[in-house]
Amino acid sequence: MSEELDLAPGAGPSLTGVEGERLLTTGEFARRGLLSAKALRLYDRQGLLPPDRIDPVSGYRYYRPERLATARLIVRLRGLDMPLATVAEVLALPGPAAAGRIAAYWAAVERRTASQRALADHLRVQLSGLEGIEDMYRIEQREVPEQLVLTERRRARPQELPEFIGGATARLAGLAAGLGGVAGAPFVVYHGQVDEDNDGPVEVCVPVDPARAAGPTAPHRVEPAHREAYTTLTKAQVEYPQILSAYDAVCEWLEAHGAARSGPGREVYFTDWDAAGPADPVCDIAFPVGG
Repeated sequence: MSEELDLAPGAGPSLTGVEGERLLTTGEFARRGLLSAKALRLYDRQGLLPPDRIDPVSGYRYYRPERLATARLIVRLRGLDMPLATVAEVLALPGPAAAGRIAAYWAAVERRTASQRALADHLRVQLSGLEGIEDMYRIEQREVPEQLVLTERRRARPQELPEFIGGATARLAGLAAGLGGVAGAPFVVYHGQVDEDNDGPVEVCVPVDPARAAGPTAPHRVEPAHREAYTTLTKAQVEYPQILSAYDAVCEWLEAHGAARSGPGREVYFTDWDAAGPADPVCDIAFPVGG
């Protein structure tokens, strides 16, 4: 049973190639490739799916039937909201590498979606006057022993925090290696407000074993033993500004339980940040509690 030719205006008549292969018109190729003629023209302009032949007299465009697989792949990649530039990368790669590029793209989409979900939750509780915030975060308490910590301190805006925290933690961990290694979870203390209008200051702290750290030359101090209230966040929840909801949740809990803060808020990073996924727990938001 032969297929009916698409002879819509501008589609052109069917054509037989130089080796007897039947070429498909623009209209027929678009229909069988599951895309619109408008999309086909766009992909032609972008170099993703150029025609195999253009009639020099009529200007009709023709495609080989075996190119339908590429057309259908483009349609499905676009179904992932994949940008055309990324589609071009996938098409240029061999099968296994193309599969890896799709996996990397989708992992980035999931990270972005998780971050946007956390941001939506943050905006919802902020605009509702913190209504429902107690359901978003589980608040716990723990005892923290005295620690000797190497420190690096500076003023920083929110957009500067990721680079400063990551860089300072790596530098201090390098110094700790000569003092017996890192002896606990690194943490970041906010000695002042950090937002669009305020810059802290911010202090990165890396614990070392005082029994093995004989007179460290790096800036250091003793973090006193204390009790703290804290909540644990996923990687997606750590981004600014959604992280602020966690600080609000701990402060609300302290107020509701009549507990006074005895020190500034902090972030305790207890796992490998780079290896963690969006839904993995990575950080505690904590406040020292007095009395």
